[in-house]
Amino acid sequence: MNEPIVFKRSVLIGQLALVQLLAPPLVAIGMLYGLSVLYGVTFDEDFRTLAVLVAILAPTVLRRPRVVSLEILPRTWSITASLILRWMALLAMLFAIGYVTKTSTEFSRRVILTWATLTPVPLIIVSIALNEYIRRFMHSPSNARKAVIAGYNDVSRELVERIRTNRELGIIVKGFFDDRSLKRLGVPEGKILLGGLTELAAYVNSNNVDVIFIALPMRQVRRVVDLLEELRDTTASIYFVPDIFVVDLIQSRTAEIDGVPIVAMCETPFQGTRGLIKRSMDIVISSIALILLSPFLLLVALLVKLSSPGPAIFRQRRYGLDGEVIDVLKFRTMTVTEDGAVVQQATREDERVTPIGRWLRRYSIDELPQLLNVLRGNMSLVGPRPHAVAHNEQYRRLIKGYMVRHKVPPGITGLAQVNGCRGETTLLEDMRRRVDYDLDYLRHWSPTLDLRILVQTVVKVLYDRKAY
Repeated sequence: MNEPIVFKRSVLIGQLALVQLLAPPLVAIGMLYGLSVLYGVTFDEDFRTLAVLVAILAPTVLRRPRVVSLEILPRTWSITASLILRWMALLAMLFAIGYVTKTSTEFSRRVILTWATLTPVPLIIVSIALNEYIRRFMHSPSNARKAVIAGYNDVSRELVERIRTNRELGIIVKGFFDDRSLKRLGVPEGKILLGGLTELAAYVNSNNVDVIFIALPMRQVRRVVDLLEELRDTTASIYFVPDIFVVDLIQSRTAEIDGVPIVAMCETPFQGTRGLIKRSMDIVISSIALILLSPFLLLVALLVKLSSPGPAIFRQRRYGLDGEVIDVLKFRTMTVTEDGAVVQQATREDERVTPIGRWLRRYSIDELPQLLNVLRGNMSLVGPRPHAVAHNEQYRRLIKGYMVRHKVPPGITGLAQVNGCRGETTLLEDMRRRVDYDLDYLRHWSPTLDLRILVQTVVKVLYDRKAY
């Protein structure tokens, strides 16, 4: 649960957040112990060790990832889907540990299989129940804080609209203060203007206002400083809402450099621990996939080589992280290997596509050599699909924000691909839709999102008809 910064009774909210953090491991360990008793199996040292591992891993793996959103509490369907995926990830970690330590055979298979299968049910029930309890608690009027807005403009109106549609934030907006007249402001019916900025401090003190949002334009720095001085005699919490947020931000966050506050407006989501998690997932999953698929990949390479003249593996220059040119590996599916200033996209019934190549493209098998790109580190399993350099140079001039997608490593699959954006882009709008999904991926990345995209990719490969 993401605790809002302007919530009354924040200590109790923190306690509830702790309960949410501890509930999943307690439920999982309780199920493990209960099933061992049910099946008459001794809860010995091996089971106790497993319980300790669950206690260590579950608070991190089963915890709902933070998202850049005003939605503090997830919906029921989101809880269910997310918990199932994260439970599968936890099981994979535990089985990997058991395999490496050669202790997996020490457990009762009946207990472990039942535990792995049934535990998500109480996990989901407990999570939904806690979520609903906290939702009702946050919606209680007694927990809401009264707020006023200094400045009537696009930013403040957007802020108020989001606050009013997200009751979980625990804020009641009483109205606006602005020095301009009603006529000049063009205040529509139903909007409340409480007075001028010089009246703000008196109103706050006499009406027990808890929160003040200052939403004045950044060019009015002097007025903001004066207003802060006037508000020093109040006990209200004060927040500045800069008008830079009227633009589209990627991974926005606040920070400081030796005490100097800064605001990130466009940044990669893969910094610090998040970057380590992303890279670790890439290495583990791609390594396992290459080991399991190696006989199949050798067979495909042989078929490509025998079916038509040319190399089995085709290298094409594409843009990677930060716009650097990388060589992307693919099984050759055409009679040509275009990689120049002009690259013609494949079309339906394209005569350049070989018979074996048509089958490889249909099921995206031609992309599998890119697992080697992932291991080398110039690609990821999930991310914006890399385009040929010629296509990049074409679209970066036509689509605003196109190059922002290169703030992360390109992927074998991505959010755009599982949402139907595969195949030929005959219209500019087709590519613009792809880019919109790519930027949305940057805004909302989480390990759970990557796992969901990988699962959806398998389903799409089997049933999608857009690849040719």
